[in-house]
Amino acid sequence: MSTTPKTITAIPVTQNESWGFWGTMGEHAQAAWPIAMTAISHATCQPFESVRAFLDSVHGRHFADDVLNGLHEGKNLADAIEAATGRWMEWTIGRQTAKQYGIPRGLPYLTGFVIHCAITDESLAA
Repeated sequence: MSTTPKTITAIPVTQNESWGFWGTMGEHAQAAWPIAMTAISHATCQPFESVRAFLDSVHGRHFADDVLNGLHEGKNLADAIEAATGRWMEWTIGRQTAKQYGIPRGLPYLTGFVIHCAITDESLAA
């Protein structure tokens, strides 16, 4: 019986400890980071580097606010992240957001902003 080895990709560290998701999560940041990276990558089918760009952005800060709201409701960290991820995947990009950010209308909100942040990150690095 032959098995194909799985490629394990390391989760990149934040490049924004002061702001974004990490800074907003405060004392929960270290535990929340790998859970959020994995949940968002799985939901959006985007690579970890793209998710890192999203979480390090102002949009990652807003995502963290949603996670913290879940913690305040009594959810554990993993459940709060899963709930926020699900909510952001249910929302869709509307006309105004599409116009402002150039993200296709109707795309899941989380997917759109993960891709948008990755493109922005790449253009700043060039």
